[in-house]
Amino acid sequence: MLFIDNQNITDPRINLAIEEYALKYLPADHDYLLFYINEPSIIIGKNQNTAEEINADYVAKNGIHVVRRLSGGGAVYHDLGNLNFSFITNDDGNSFHNYRKFTEPVVKALNELGVEAELTGRNDIQVGERKISGNAQFSTKGRMFTHGTLLFDSQMENVASALNVNPEKFKSKGVKSVRSRVANISEFLREPMSIEQFRQHILNSIFAGSQVQQYVLTEADWKRIDQISAERYRNWDWNYGKSPAFNVKRVKRLGSGTFDVRLYVEKGLIKSASVYGDFFGLGETSEFTDKLVGVRYDREALEQVLDTLDLAYYFGPVSKEEWLEMVL
Repeated sequence: MLFIDNQNITDPRINLAIEEYALKYLPADHDYLLFYINEPSIIIGKNQNTAEEINADYVAKNGIHVVRRLSGGGAVYHDLGNLNFSFITNDDGNSFHNYRKFTEPVVKALNELGVEAELTGRNDIQVGERKISGNAQFSTKGRMFTHGTLLFDSQMENVASALNVNPEKFKSKGVKSVRSRVANISEFLREPMSIEQFRQHILNSIFAGSQVQQYVLTEADWKRIDQISAERYRNWDWNYGKSPAFNVKRVKRLGSGTFDVRLYVEKGLIKSASVYGDFFGLGETSEFTDKLVGVRYDREALEQVLDTLDLAYYFGPVSKEEWLEMVL
């Protein structure tokens, strides 16, 4: 096995591109191990509805990256207190769905630190009833990766805020995240340590004390990684537009009355919109909703449209911010 040094990059759009590049383009006669730590991000499962998983207002205000990954499963929050690992191997027919094969070395490393961790269910690592790691897999053309999170010292209040979405607001066929009781590994350590020390311990343990052999990414490798990042992980169509079709329904009381807003969103674009309520306005609401059709269902795009419209003309005294908060 060769270890890939990601040069301490914390941009998830680069780190996921490194992982994909290693999977698809590095020589298949080696297995690879990749570690990465991401700045605040929500990493969305391949089959999920992005809008349904994130608190859009909190994400926008806090500059949190939202990136869809190749593997399935639920949405997870990453920050600088979370260490991610990825085993990139051949798919030999016996490894896909075999999470124990890849989590055992990690569990062993945790046990060495006095953390009583174990694989539970299908793909979680827990200490008692509290989850410290979630894992997922992806396979293509005879190669696969198994990757997972290690919550070392994450800001738990941000985890809850970033992923806190009202389940009544959306109705879609996307795979829903299951929230579990989570904990930081730092709570269970015999002695305090930094995440850098923790990372080094996990690495040394996986290589069983022998010298860590590395694959050093070349200039040509980095060029292809940057291309993958631009085409997929920095691409709105991948991160948001790949979401399953869904309906948005929001009923809210504002100063000018009660609003019942309904949107149908497909491939990240608003396909139809309607507004009902007991508000007083001069204009026809259909004129307003027609302007929303074809617009991306995200804050920036909607804000640009609302800047061109006289909301008071259609709905009475209601602000742009109130509208954005209501529909997002």
